[in-house]
Amino acid sequence: MIKVLPKFDKYTLYARLFPAVIAAAPAIALVWAVIASKEVMLVQAIAGTALAVLLMVFADVARRRGKAIEPRLIEQMGGLPSVTMLRHRDTTFDAATKARMHTFVAEKLAEPAPAAEQEVAAPEAADDFYMRAGNWLRENTRSKKKFDILFNENITYGYRRNLFALKWPALILNVLIVIGSAAYLWLQQGPLDLLPVFVIAFLHAAYLTIFSTPSAVEEASRIYARQLLLSSESAELRKSPPAAAKPRTRKKKTEEPGALAT
Repeated sequence: MIKVLPKFDKYTLYARLFPAVIAAAPAIALVWAVIASKEVMLVQAIAGTALAVLLMVFADVARRRGKAIEPRLIEQMGGLPSVTMLRHRDTTFDAATKARMHTFVAEKLAEPAPAAEQEVAAPEAADDFYMRAGNWLRENTRSKKKFDILFNENITYGYRRNLFALKWPALILNVLIVIGSAAYLWLQQGPLDLLPVFVIAFLHAAYLTIFSTPSAVEEASRIYARQLLLSSESAELRKSPPAAAKPRTRKKKTEEPGALAT
């Protein structure tokens, strides 16, 4: 069975697969209880063969659900954090640090950064510039070794976003499994130890209710965005050539979406 397990990269494993597994924890516990109560090699063989496919499906579902709710979450936050933090009126960074960031991305994009007065007069145009700046930074900080802190913060955001996206389906599944297990015990349809299922269902519901919240996703997104913008201070990016030398590359990057995580 181990040989058929798929190999996941770190982001897929922690940000996509783990949220899906957590969301389905009570169902997994129930299936395990059923399999453990039967000495049937065929069941084990089928479970082992299907596991690789199911893991990949779980990871894809978590990603799709997470991307689907992301626009609503960004709207509730008042905009993409990597955009709002670059605004002159935002106080996340001190004025001197923000000025260096503006100067840096302006050189890379080969266009002037909006002044405070221009930002007030034309806020949408200013945000468009900040969006392009964020896109440039994301594309040039994809090295997991050189920007490991940023990569780990991106994983944290992806995990929280995807888990929150699965929260209500997971809670509904939780309730159905508890009701079904209770009905089974009441009808006494054969020996089956369901205590672990009830314990996991309780802990599962408590964890999702308390920790999987919009504020948790917002916190992770702001930490990631802050680290992304601070990467403009890194020696790795400071020594890279300006985008003006590559006009075709610049056009491609300005058209990319501003998603926080892949």
